[in-house]
Amino acid sequence: MTSTPKIFDAIMDGRKDNNIPFSDLQKLLDVLGFSYRVRGSHYVYWREGVAEIINIQSDNGKAKAYQVKQVRGIIQKYKLTF
Repeated sequence: MTSTPKIFDAIMDGRKDNNIPFSDLQKLLDVLGFSYRVRGSHYVYWREGVAEIINIQSDNGKAKAYQVKQVRGIIQKYKLTF
């Protein structure tokens, strides 16, 4: 399993959006204090103080690139750290 700082760096880098493991994206959201619920294959994340709701799905074990980009944007907008 990848360490949280490495996951954070890979997501914030933006060059590997197509190659982020879904479990790593989940781990980062958990560490950042997001809560979630599961509806079928959709994992819906939210956090107090963050207006956006994050909806992610696994694509054969990988996170979808546009969802990684969405998470990166929220991290930057709210200046989230772990």
